[in-house]
Amino acid sequence: MSSKTIKNVRFSKVAVAGITFQAGSAAIDSSTIMSALVFQLTGNPFLVGAVTAILRFGWLSPQLIVGFLAQRSGTSMHYYIIGAFGRAICMAVLAVVLFFGARWDPILLSTMVMLIWTAYAFISGIVAIPYNDIVARSVPSNLRSRLLATRFFGGGILALLVVGIADRLVGNLNFPLSYAAIIAMASILMFISSLVFTSMGEPETKATHAIKPSFFQYLRDGIKVFHRDKKFRYFVYAQWFGGAVLMAMPFYVVFASASGFNLERVALLLGAQTIGALLSNALWGWWGDTHGKVSLLKAITFARIFPPMLIILLSFSSSFDNGAMIYIFGLTFCITGALANGLTIAIIGFLMEISPNDQRPAYSGYFNAITAPAFLLPLVAGIIATYFSFLFIFVISMFAAILQFLILNKLSNDTR
Repeated sequence: MSSKTIKNVRFSKVAVAGITFQAGSAAIDSSTIMSALVFQLTGNPFLVGAVTAILRFGWLSPQLIVGFLAQRSGTSMHYYIIGAFGRAICMAVLAVVLFFGARWDPILLSTMVMLIWTAYAFISGIVAIPYNDIVARSVPSNLRSRLLATRFFGGGILALLVVGIADRLVGNLNFPLSYAAIIAMASILMFISSLVFTSMGEPETKATHAIKPSFFQYLRDGIKVFHRDKKFRYFVYAQWFGGAVLMAMPFYVVFASASGFNLERVALLLGAQTIGALLSNALWGWWGDTHGKVSLLKAITFARIFPPMLIILLSFSSSFDNGAMIYIFGLTFCITGALANGLTIAIIGFLMEISPNDQRPAYSGYFNAITAPAFLLPLVAGIIATYFSFLFIFVISMFAAILQFLILNKLSNDTR
């Protein structure tokens, strides 16, 4: 098989694996499905904020250690296998718990849901570094944004089917059986994604370190990278403010509910979010590969100012009828979906670009470990929502987006 054919096969398998995972993750989206599930189970704003905080923090936390192990061993695929199949198993367990937990004590069921969600988040975090490393070695730089756009576009198409099924399930099955069925779909799609990606195998790589560093040397090297690499340092600063922007995400659906939106139609918000992501993918893929990842990062962070601004304006408006609310919140979630996909494409692409080929797992580990605490901010948002007001959360989110944009303006735009 020729080198070009091998690259095409790898591109296709990475894309298919990404598409099926994207659809599966849509079915357990933290800002719609999972936030609505936890809100209906508990009615507790702090726990709603914890949904996103746990997912983000859990995703990032294992990556320092995984980055060290992958860098030291020179192989990434077996770490991917642990994380990818592990997270699919977690969702299968959550579906079973929701199916049999309909008659349980609400506190017990809520506790089980949060514990399994936490396990899912931390196990998922094992995937990130091996995924980035394997994809970066499998797909040329000038195709990576388009690869990610293909993943999100195809995943969006498949997710629309998931949305249609989810809307029927929420409308026709009793709570929480409806969510059990939705999460079971997510688990099946994640298993398929894991099988496709692992069937690709791992590209060979040449070891560059005759003496493998200890963990403490690895940490010292990370400190040196932070001080020496200006792009890496500013990228970290920007990501911290990005965590503050995301603190509002689980509360969009709570604000919609407080405004009179019926959460039995939560799948419509997921659908709007998916459509926004779907329609924007071609733009983000073209932009990242043509104008550079820094340019894409700046554009996305500037646009992230407007969704919280829209919620702030809505809070001062008079009440709307049900039909108007569907359109208003549908538009809001459409915008957030488009921006979330663009941000993912930009962040992954930029991190791949600034990471040296022989240090990519290490760079990913450093970056994600340093920025992990920022994604606990939705817990702070939950406290704010409990004791103050939802509006204050969106004000903080808006100003954080402005500051993130200003920091990214310090990066040069010479990275494609």
